Amino acid sequence: MSEQTNQNNHGKLEKIVLKSLEFPGVKINRTSFLQKELSKYFDDDIVKKAIETRPAQAGINIEDIECIAKACINNETLKVSALSAVAGIPGGFTMAIAMTADSIQFFAHIIRILQKLAYLYGWQEILGDEDGFDDETQNQLILFLGVMLGVNAANITLSKIALLSAQNVPKQLIRKALTKGVVYPVIKKTSAAIGIRMTKPIFAKAVGKIIPIVGAVASGGITYAFFKPMSKRLKNYLKELPLASIEYLKE
Repeated sequence: MSEQTNQNNHGKLEKIVLKSLEFPGVKINRTSFLQKELSKYFDDDIVKKAIETRPAQAGINIEDIECIAKACINNETLKVSALSAVAGIPGGFTMAIAMTADSIQFFAHIIRILQKLAYLYGWQEILGDEDGFDDETQNQLILFLGVMLGVNAANITLSKIALLSAQNVPKQLIRKALTKGVVYPVIKKTSAAIGIRMTKPIFAKAVGKIIPIVGAVASGGITYAFFKPMSKRLKNYLKELPLASIEYLKE
């Protein structure tokens, strides 16, 4: 793949992500989320420590996190599938508009679930309001999306960043790793791979929208078929990282 193609796909993905961030409720506040989810099962001291550090550092085992993560995936899958079904109702000349809106809301829910899973498995705030949507945040999102779509380069790179975080490397050095040096070319290639791998579901959903009503069922079903496996892939990846390991963090 040419460098120009990589650059073009990187730019397109950036635009989609930026539009998705305008979707209501797309930003998940880490503190509020962990407070809500963990307080259902653990006492206040454990929840407080999990928020201040990481769930694993608070002694919450991976099996409990797994149960909460699965519930979050099911909830987000049902939401995005229902919205996609509604967006699939228009046919004919409204198809292009509906397809654009559906793609944006699909990415919005992908960003919602990746935040939830990241926080459960030990990552810090991803879309905080302090610095706005900077290059570091954008690149980190792209790596998470790459993992969800099975891009091997994203898996390797995000694992290295997770290791740095688990070892309490200063945040500014992690920011530098995400925006400069050998990581940035990986980010661009990951963007290109995401663009290619998202073509199939978007095209399938577009075809389904041509026929009203039937298109609603097809669009919702296609969304369900892609969203849940992508979310499960990320969950299974994150739980193996040192940020989610009680033993590693103790050491």
